[in-house]
This record gives sequence, structure tokens and C-alpha cells, in this order.
Amino acid sequence: MGVARSSSSSFLTSSSSFTAGQSFLNNWPSSQFINGGWVIPHNLTDLTGPCNIKRLNRNQDTLSQEEFVKKFAYNEPVILINVTDQTEFRMHSTREQLLSKYGNYSITVTTANTHSYPKAEMTLNDYVNIIMKPQEEGRLGSDTLYHFGDNDREEWAELFSMYNIPPYTVPGLEPVISFGLAGPGTGVPFHIHGPTFAETIYGRKRWFLYSPKVRPLFDPNGSTLDWLTNTYFSLPINERPLECVLQPGEVLYFPAYWWHATLNVDASVFVSTFLA
Repeated sequence: MGVARSSSSSFLTSSSSFTAGQSFLNNWPSSQFINGGWVIPHNLTDLTGPCNIKRLNRNQDTLSQEEFVKKFAYNEPVILINVTDQTEFRMHSTREQLLSKYGNYSITVTTANTHSYPKAEMTLNDYVNIIMKPQEEGRLGSDTLYHFGDNDREEWAELFSMYNIPPYTVPGLEPVISFGLAGPGTGVPFHIHGPTFAETIYGRKRWFLYSPKVRPLFDPNGSTLDWLTNTYFSLPINERPLECVLQPGEVLYFPAYWWHATLNVDASVFVSTFLA
């Protein structure tokens, strides 16, 4: 984890017509850079789904820090579109760039279960080339290794300094970032912690959220893929979670103690800004 710089933006807007990730795609000179080289073929069924979380786009309306606190900071999740410019960070977190500069460095991996334990150490090269595979259906989260967080290491400081944190905060809390890489179909089952901004850099990530008033039914050692396959579709519509597939360049905010689970639709590079 590490502290990143703040975006200079101070407002955002709301639009249903915004094409997700459009501003990000326009920054690249060629379509070959869209996925950053993070392509892992898989035979998983379609992992996408509906979106019933409020979406706000900076290009049309303003949202001040005061309005953010009043409407969202303590109350409900929101997807913020076009609020950060991660062009530099994206250019340095392609598969080629990361492996070239950091491949021989040690990283911490955890099991992809609710508790994120136990932990182990390996090189980034080994994680990307050996471990970062599609989730096997039926494989427990507690048997799946996952890299997210525990990267407060000096060698990562230069990369993290390029990340622009979202321009909003919760009063009295400070931002700390965590960086992650994961294969398609992987994810972390339901868990809770403090308020968070979550952004996808490459790939798509599906999020499921429940209010602190509702405890979802799930196996803490299972996988999100297993929960989606065996539990989600059997839930009555009114008992299903808030959810959305987060596209590259979009930021999800959720308040403290909201239950949330993640499912990487593609091979994904992602950053969360925890407020503590």
C-alpha cells in the first residue's frame, strides 16, 4: 500500500449516454494498447451482468466535495466516470512494463477468500506467468492465490506516485492505495472494511454490494465465481445485490461496512484507495 497523488479535478457529472472508458481509449495512439497486454484466454461463460448502481459523469454536472459528503460518503455507492486521469499510470502498468521493471521483485500473494489468509511470497514474474490464470470452476477461493495489496515496498514507490487518487474524500480520513493483478473469473468473496474508491486500470471487474443492514449468504472460503453460479441466480430479484461491471477508467465508491464481492471479468489491473 502507498500514498498516491491527488487528482486536480474537483467535480464530476451525471450522464447515462457516456460511453464507458471513452476518454481512456482516446488517450492511446493505437488500439493495441487498450488492454495493456493483459489478455488471458479462457472458456468461462459470460461474466458480465446488469448495472443498478448510480453513475455520475464529470463531463455534464458538477459535484462538489460538500455534495459528495452529503449524498454519498456515508449513504450509498456511486460510480464516478471521468474523474481521474491515469494516462501515465496506465502506460507504466502494461504487462510488458511491469514485468520489465518489477518482474524479479518479490510480491505478496494471499488466498482469494474473505479473510485473505494465508499469505506467501513470490516474484512478480512467477505470479503473472504461473499463477495468474483463469479461475477454475469449483476451485475454492481459499485455494486460489491472488495479488492485491501488501505492496508498501520502496521499489513500487515510483509507480504509485503516478497514480492520481479520486478528488473526493471522507472528512477525517486519509487515502492509502493498494494495487492488484488478477486473472479472469477470480475475485474475492463478500467482506467489509472502511470506505473505498476502487478503479480498474485494465480489464473489467464486476462488483456486488449489500447494505450493512443485509448480510449476504456466502461461503467465506468459496469463490465469487461459485457464488455467482450456485447462489446468485437462485436469489429473488429483490434480494439480489447492487451490482455493476466497472470498466477501465471508472471509479466505484462505497461507504464503510458495505458488504462487497468482486469478480474479474477479464485479466485485470486495478487500484483501490482505502480511506482510513
